[in-house]
Amino acid sequence: DLVSPDSPTQRVGAEPVSAFGIVVHPRPLLSLANAFSDQELDAWYKRITGLIPGQDIDFVCELKIDGLAVALTYGDRIMVTGATRGNGYQGENITQNLKTIRSIPLSVPSTAPAKFEVRGEAYLPKKGLSKLNEERADEGLPLFANPRNAAAGSVRQLDPRITARRPLDIFIYALGWAEGMQMPSTHWETMQYLKSLGFKINPNMARCKDLDEVKDCCHGWAERREELPYDIDGLVIKVNSIALQEELGFVGHDPRWAIAYKFPAVQGTTRLLDIGINVGRTGSLNP
Repeated sequence: DLVSPDSPTQRVGAEPVSAFGIVVHPRPLLSLANAFSDQELDAWYKRITGLIPGQDIDFVCELKIDGLAVALTYGDRIMVTGATRGNGYQGENITQNLKTIRSIPLSVPSTAPAKFEVRGEAYLPKKGLSKLNEERADEGLPLFANPRNAAAGSVRQLDPRITARRPLDIFIYALGWAEGMQMPSTHWETMQYLKSLGFKINPNMARCKDLDEVKDCCHGWAERREELPYDIDGLVIKVNSIALQEELGFVGHDPRWAIAYKFPAVQGTTRLLDIGINVGRTGSLNP
C-alpha cells in the first residue's frame, strides 16, 4: 500500500496482463504525408505557402526513427498511461511495458503542466537488435528482421518482464496536448521545454530558416545515416510556428504543416550459394 506510481520498482515489470486495454487519444495521432524527392518537397512548400501567403516560415527537421510511435500521458506529475498509436484514434494500453524503458520519466518536475501528453518513438538500437537476435538464435526462435519489428514486438509483450529484459529506448518528438499552463509558441521551444522536464530529445534536431536549408539537412543525413547507432528511414520536416501549424490544419489523416522526407531503401548485393531440394509428398522436387 506504500507503492507509488513513480517508484523505481515499477520499472521491473508487473505481472502479465491477460489482454491490452484500449486508450482513446484525446487528440488523434495522425500519419504523415511522404516526399521522396526535392521536387515533392517543393510541391509541399508551394501548397502550404499558398494557404498562408506572406508569412515567414521556418522549419524544424527531426530524424525519423524507425520504431514504434507511442503516447505518454501525465497527470499530477506522474506518468498515468502509455499507449501505442493504433489507428490514430485508439491505441493499446502498454503502460507497464513502457515503464520498463529507463529513459521514460515516471514523474516530472513541478514546472510541468497539470496534465499533458507527449509523443515519441520507442526503438531498439542496432547493438540491442544484434544482441537480441543472438539470444533468439541460441533459443531456436525466429530472428527479428529489423529494429522496427523488434521494438513493436517488445513493447507489445503480455508479460512486461520480457520487455524489461530488452534494451529499448525512446526519443520524444512532440507535445500532444497540455492543460493548466501556457505552452511555448514554437515547436523548437516546446521541445527544449520538454527536455527541461526530463524527456529524452534527439540531439540531431535542427532548425532551418528556409527550404534550401531543409534540403541540405535531408541530403546530409541520407549520406550519414549509417553513422547513427539506430535506424532512420528519413527526416520529418515541421513548420516551427505553432500558430501557423494550427492555421494550416489537416487534410484527411495528414497534418499540412509536416511531411516525412523518406530515404531510398537500403540496397545490397546477395550471392546465391546453394539451392536445396525437398521431395514433396507426391514425389515432386521443390527448391
